[in-house]
Amino acid sequence: MPDICKPLTFVLLHGSWHGAWCWQRVADRLRSQGHRVTTPNQTGVGERSHLISASITLDTFVEDVVNHIRHEELDDIIFVGHSFGGIPMTGVADRVPERFRHLVYLDSLILQPGKTLFSTYPPHVVEERKIQALATPGGLGLPAPPATFFGLQPGTADEAWVQRRLTPQPLSLYSSPLNLHNPIGNGVPRTYVFCTSPAIDQIEPTRQWVRAQADWGWREIATGHNPMITAPAALTTMLLDIAGQSSPSDLQQLTAH
Repeated sequence: MPDICKPLTFVLLHGSWHGAWCWQRVADRLRSQGHRVTTPNQTGVGERSHLISASITLDTFVEDVVNHIRHEELDDIIFVGHSFGGIPMTGVADRVPERFRHLVYLDSLILQPGKTLFSTYPPHVVEERKIQALATPGGLGLPAPPATFFGLQPGTADEAWVQRRLTPQPLSLYSSPLNLHNPIGNGVPRTYVFCTSPAIDQIEPTRQWVRAQADWGWREIATGHNPMITAPAALTTMLLDIAGQSSPSDLQQLTAH
């Protein structure tokens, strides 16, 4: 159990079609309690969407974060990877495990070593994704689904806020293998957080794999796929609890938005 008076360090990593912007509400809450928070933005999406190219790989995403951690001189990190962000998070922990206190896979995908995302999809889905990419400039990106896919309620301010910020995900990532030299997590303590309402069916194989592991923590939060937007207070409390910082009274608020 860490010293409850000691500030913690969080690195919050976004998922597909998103950027660092999606973490504003959680980052603000953590910083207001004295914690250090950084929110790296991956190459080719979000504020770096102008850098999209066919040469972006999972190794690019891993290097983005490894360099961010080194240049910010971060240690003892609670590393949170949302959705697709769980894949590069695994790669980062493979390279610099000594930097981390805990890995939090937030409704994340987990890719097995040497596999590509396309290798986990049926062939007809791969072809559909490639056809969808033709609708983006140069065919370089996979268009974002509507914001409602991420659990945002239609017609709300939050839906509009998310929708206007989503950018295509580099298509090359889907045929890029995850290169690991160690088991997933590389010995760092890790917890999976399942967003239950509604659950994303595409992530079910990952959830089943995690449940079969003996050395993973498991949490659930009753909101959609983007809890940093739909339930930021509850997610903040949960992250602090995972880090050993929350009080019993805090834990009673896990369903509060």
